[in-house]
Amino acid sequence: MIILGIDPGTATTGIGIIEFKKAAQNQLSCLFYGTISTPAGMPASERLKLLNKDLGQTIKKYNPDAAAVESLYFFKNAKTVMAVSQARGVILLALSQKNIPLYEFTPLQAKVAVTGYGRAAKGQVQKMIKNILRLEKNPKPDDAADALAIAICCALNQNFTNNVFKKRLRAAP
Repeated sequence: MIILGIDPGTATTGIGIIEFKKAAQNQLSCLFYGTISTPAGMPASERLKLLNKDLGQTIKKYNPDAAAVESLYFFKNAKTVMAVSQARGVILLALSQKNIPLYEFTPLQAKVAVTGYGRAAKGQVQKMIKNILRLEKNPKPDDAADALAIAICCALNQNFTNNVFKKRLRAAP
C-alpha cells in the first residue's frame, strides 16, 4: 500500500511517499520525500497550475493507493490562509480526479502519531520520522518532513487501516 502525504502550500508544498505493509507488522518505508516549489514572483494562477502539474507527475510516478493531506488549522495571517486554501483546493481536485482516497489530519494528529506528543518540536518530529522509516538522516526541509509525518499518521490511523483492508477483503476472490 502506497500512501502519499502532502503538506500544502503555494510557495512550497511538502511531499512524502511511504509504503505501508500491514502483513509485515505495520512496516513503513520511505519511497520518496521532497517539495514542489513555485517562484515567488509568479502570478498565483501560474503557481497553482505548476503545483497541479508537478503533483500530477508525482501521482503518475508512484500511483498511490491513498493520500493524506494536512488540514487547515488556525492561522494568524488571513493572506497566508487564503493562499494555502487555494493550494489545498488544487491538491484535493488532483487527488479526486485520480480517484485516490483522501484522508485529512491536523499537524497535532501527525505529531502525536509520530512522537506521541502533540506539541513536539520540529527536530523531535524529524528524528522520529528518521527512526520510523529507517532513514540515514533527518528528513529536510520541514515541509517534506511534515508530509512524511502526515503519511505516517494516515498509515497508523485505525479508521484508515480498517477501511482499506476491509475493501481489499471484499475485493478478494
